[in-house]
Amino acid sequence: MDTRSPVSELEIRNYVGGEWREPTADDGRDVVNPATGERLARVTFSGADDVDRAVEAGLEAFDDWSRRPVEERIQPLFELKSLLEDHQAELAELLVRDHGKTLAEARGELRRGIENVEVACGMPTTMQAGTLPNAAPGIDESAIRQPLGVFAAVTPFNFPGMIPLWFLPYAVATGNAFVLKPSERDPLVPQRLVELVEEAGVPDGVVQLLHGGADTVNALLEHEGIAGISFVGSTPVARHVYAKAAEHGKRVQAQGGAKNYVIVTETADLEFAAEKTVSSSFACGGERCLANDVAVVEESVYDEFADLVVEHAANQTVGYGLDEGVDIGALITPEHERRVREFVETGLEEGATLLYDGRDVAVEGHEDGNFLGPCVFGDVDGEMTIAQEEIFGPVLGLAAASDLDEAVELLNGTRFGNAASLFTGEGADARAVRHDADVGNLGVNVGTAAPMAFFHFGGRKDSFFGDLHAQGDDAIRFYTDETIYIERWPDR
Repeated sequence: MDTRSPVSELEIRNYVGGEWREPTADDGRDVVNPATGERLARVTFSGADDVDRAVEAGLEAFDDWSRRPVEERIQPLFELKSLLEDHQAELAELLVRDHGKTLAEARGELRRGIENVEVACGMPTTMQAGTLPNAAPGIDESAIRQPLGVFAAVTPFNFPGMIPLWFLPYAVATGNAFVLKPSERDPLVPQRLVELVEEAGVPDGVVQLLHGGADTVNALLEHEGIAGISFVGSTPVARHVYAKAAEHGKRVQAQGGAKNYVIVTETADLEFAAEKTVSSSFACGGERCLANDVAVVEESVYDEFADLVVEHAANQTVGYGLDEGVDIGALITPEHERRVREFVETGLEEGATLLYDGRDVAVEGHEDGNFLGPCVFGDVDGEMTIAQEEIFGPVLGLAAASDLDEAVELLNGTRFGNAASLFTGEGADARAVRHDADVGNLGVNVGTAAPMAFFHFGGRKDSFFGDLHAQGDDAIRFYTDETIYIERWPDR
C-alpha cells in the first residue's frame, strides 16, 4: 500500500496513524468546481473498517499524548499557526475552487480558523481548573481537567477551512486524539489542512482524516471508541447526530440550521444598516449559518431602508470567486441552486413582492457555474416560508413592524435561535433586545454576529443540540472532564 503524502490536490485520501491511505468503501462522488463545472477530484467514501482503523490509531496515540506536558502538546500548534499563515494564499485559492466563494471571503474564513489555533496555544492557562485551600477543616480541594480519548468532528461544506479548526486545535491541545470527517462536497481544503498538521509535527495517530458520507458518520456515532462528537450542518441531521451520539453514551455538540433576523429601528443609521444587512445576507452566497436573511424595519423608515437595500443589492457583482471585484460567488451544487430558486418562487406564490430579481444573472465564460444573483423581497410577513425556513442562498426578505416589540416578536417567531442583529441609535433598544431576543449570538450595530475564537459560538432552540458549544471555554470543557481531588494530611 502506498502511504506517501498526497502529491496533488486531486488525490483524496484518508490520513490514519500517520499514513495516507485509500478509503475502502465502494461508493463516492465527484468533487466539482461550482463556478466552472470542472471536475477536481473523485472522493471515495470510508467504510466501517476505515473507521475502526482510525479510532484504533487514535486510542493507541492517546495513551502517550495525554500524558505529555501541556506545554509540549501546544508546540505543534504554534508551528501549525505559522504554516497556515505561510500557506494562506494557496489555501484561499484552493477554497475558492473547491467551494465557490470569493477570494476575499476565503481569506477571511481562514483568518477566523487561525484565530482558533491561536486560542488553543494558550491551553496551559485556559485548561487550569480551580483550587480551594481549607475547603473543610484540614482539607484542600482542587479540580483537575483531564482528556477523555478520541473525539470526532463532522464538518459542513460552507466553511471547509474554518470549522475544522473550531475543533481540532482544542482537542489536540487538551490531550485528546481527533478524527475529522469533512464534507464530501469540498474535501480539498480539509485534506490540505491535515497535510499541514502532519508537517507541523503532530505525532502519528493524534489526528486522523476520514472521507465519507452518511454511513461513515453513523459508524463514528456508534463506535465504542469515540468519546464525543461535534457536528455542524442542517437541523435534521444535527438532531439525528445528537440523538444517536447520546444513545451510544457520547458527548455531543451539534450545531444546526438558522433563520437569522435583523431589526432596524427608526433611530438607526439607515445607510450603514442597509450596507451591513446586504453584506450579511449575501456574503458567501448566503451559504452560512450567520446570514441575516430577514430584516424587520420600523414602519416609519421601511420605504427608505428598502430603497437603500435594493441600491446595495444592485451593486453586487456575481461571478467566479477568483476574479477581481466579485461580491457573490457560485452556490455549491446545481441541486442547491435549484433549491434556492424554488424558495424564490415560493416567496412570490405566498404574496411577497420581489423588489430586486437576480435570477437571470449570467457570468460570461462560466455558463456551467451554479450562479444566482441577489434577490430582495418586500412585504414579507412572519408566516411565509421565506420568513421561517433557512434558505442558504442570496435571498433577503424585508418586513415592516409597528414598533420594537413587534419586531422582537417576529425575530423570536421561528424555531431557530442562532443569531440576530439590531441597528439602532438608542441604548434602551439595545438593552431590550439583549434581554428579549431568544438567540445565541446577538450583534448591536454589527451586521454579522460572529464571535471571536475566545468566546463560544452560541445557538439555541433548533439551532443547537447539546450543552457545550464550539470555541472558547466551552470547547475546553467539552474535551475534558474534571476530577475533584480532595486532600488531607493529618498533623503529626
